[in-house]
Amino acid sequence: MASVCIGNLVRNSAKVFRNSYITQVRTPYGLQIRCWNSTTPEPSSKPLTSVPASDTIKHEGSGNQLIKVSKAMKAYQEKAQALDALMFEKTTEYEIGRRHLANMMGEDPETFTDEDIDTAIEYLFPSGLFEPRARPLMKHPTEVFARKKVAEFDETGRPFHVLFYTGLPNYYQVLHDLSEKVRELDSFSDRMMQYNIHKDPERTLNVGGTEWVKKEQLEDILLEKLKDKQYEFFVRSMNRLLDHPFSYRVEEFIMKFRKHVQISVIHKEIPKLMFTAEGTPYMAAVGRRKTSTASVTVYGRGSGKISINGEDLLYFKYIQDREQVLFPLQFSGLLGKVDVVADVDGGGFSGQSGAIRYAISMAVRSFVDEQMMEKMRLAGLLTRDPRRHERKKPGWKGARAKYTWKKR
Repeated sequence: MASVCIGNLVRNSAKVFRNSYITQVRTPYGLQIRCWNSTTPEPSSKPLTSVPASDTIKHEGSGNQLIKVSKAMKAYQEKAQALDALMFEKTTEYEIGRRHLANMMGEDPETFTDEDIDTAIEYLFPSGLFEPRARPLMKHPTEVFARKKVAEFDETGRPFHVLFYTGLPNYYQVLHDLSEKVRELDSFSDRMMQYNIHKDPERTLNVGGTEWVKKEQLEDILLEKLKDKQYEFFVRSMNRLLDHPFSYRVEEFIMKFRKHVQISVIHKEIPKLMFTAEGTPYMAAVGRRKTSTASVTVYGRGSGKISINGEDLLYFKYIQDREQVLFPLQFSGLLGKVDVVADVDGGGFSGQSGAIRYAISMAVRSFVDEQMMEKMRLAGLLTRDPRRHERKKPGWKGARAKYTWKKR
């Protein structure tokens, strides 16, 4: 038998006979097949110099050899050029508008600051909208347009970051750094225990007045879109690092992801103590909880006597309700030092105890200093509980509960 080159048959759309039928077999585009006994020379690879000039660059380290630019880099260059052109156009418009606005307000354009622009916009375009982001504004383009990532790969398409293919390299890099910090602190703690060195209790990381950045702010830092689960995992991991006894050693890393909170405390005028005819100081207050209303009078120089609707503390049969009434006095250190007279009506025992607790807390303010009053505020004693009983829904078993579904 004469040898037959199957490769030539396939490459030249040969006819293959199967059960007296003729079938055309074609090679997919770009596929090269060469038989072991074929005399056809193997096609040479396409030289890089034949690539269009727009898709090539010169590589200085290889004798100015032309190297093909990847499609990803080419697409990035096009987007970067379009963004640069847009930013240049918007910046030019902003500068022209800023100068016109300064002339309208009779100010020097050279010294017209961003605060002056905000004041002028608020004056020229008054708005009654409550949402600040819906009001007219004039900001620099860098504040309006979101930042973009720089190229994450070179001209050949090779990524710079080892975590590039995770999709969120910056996010996972932060988690990797966080785990390294925890490992370093654990190692340091082991060495301290090995040498029997105790931690200085005064050296702690103070994060008072700060909180973790929000999800949107973290996305701006990382320049990556995150899911809610990913943000929650980040916060849990950072809290684990923050709770470490030696977390003060990585303060710089932790504070990068915390922001300062402006605590705006409204200082209400605290009523001054009143005195009875016998000279006993007292203060009255009213508290509400659900449908209950309590009128409470706290007398100083007392012995700890408590009267509720003419009865003692046993007016409440549940111990939780009694603890609610005593908690403000115990927290402020006035338990056993003042007398309390309360009249309460409406609602049940839970609502009545909550109303008395809030009224006692408001009355006790006149007996304590500002530091104790701030502690009471942080403990939630000076904040009224706005929760109410939720109504039952039609067709439901309760406010949230549903009836058991049965197929038949």
